[in-house]
Amino acid sequence: KPLLGNGFEPAEIYRSRSGGAVTVYSYFDDRPAEEHAAQGSGFVVSKRGEILTSAHVVTTAGSSDREPEGADRVFVAFSDGDRVPAKLIGWDLYDDVAVLRVESGAHGLEPVPLGDSAKVVVGEPVAAMGSPFGNENSLAVGVVSATNRSIDSLTSDYTVADAIQTDAPITHGNSGGPLFDARGRVIGINAQIRSNSGQAEGVGFAIPINAAKRSFEQLIRDGRVAYAYVGVNAEDLTPTIARRLDYTVKRGAVVAC
Repeated sequence: KPLLGNGFEPAEIYRSRSGGAVTVYSYFDDRPAEEHAAQGSGFVVSKRGEILTSAHVVTTAGSSDREPEGADRVFVAFSDGDRVPAKLIGWDLYDDVAVLRVESGAHGLEPVPLGDSAKVVVGEPVAAMGSPFGNENSLAVGVVSATNRSIDSLTSDYTVADAIQTDAPITHGNSGGPLFDARGRVIGINAQIRSNSGQAEGVGFAIPINAAKRSFEQLIRDGRVAYAYVGVNAEDLTPTIARRLDYTVKRGAVVAC
């Protein structure tokens, strides 16, 4: 259930939600030594043992031009240090989302509640949980800096729409972890940071949880995610362009032939 109260209490978010956050370890047996293992974060979303994380944590997507492959072995570590094997159910390269599953009896499960990313507003406080640089169960706080951002995908040639921009530090190892709102509901999956140095002083982005929900449902049901495709180019419609073209609306998209 969402946390009670009207304020932002990071300590309470950590106390109530850290049991549902996990560290993800992926191993690729046929990769070079420097690419043999990857570490990221994730979070439990059901009592059945399903876990959401980032696709680039558990696949080879984005690391080469070859067809992406899933990790040969995946383990998740819980807040008490217990580490259990996980099965890679599937991944969505377009939204950089993947689903893992652990045996429900292998460890006590504390699913975290999912929020509604469509209701996120600029300026609201957020808490990012994960394992930056392998430091398990870390918490960073900040605010939503912007919404509806289009960012380059780490796992495909397309862009990710509606990404949440935040100033909460998202560093190496945070990928796949939950971005919580003040009520302890997940509103995004920590995905990437954009900076000149690659360190934490850049701009962080999270995949909106509504997109992740869509991916999750299809991966559980079908093992894959299907997207509609329209072969057109579109440009942003601004008020100036709308006036020039004598449109009755001021915002939207203009289809370019």
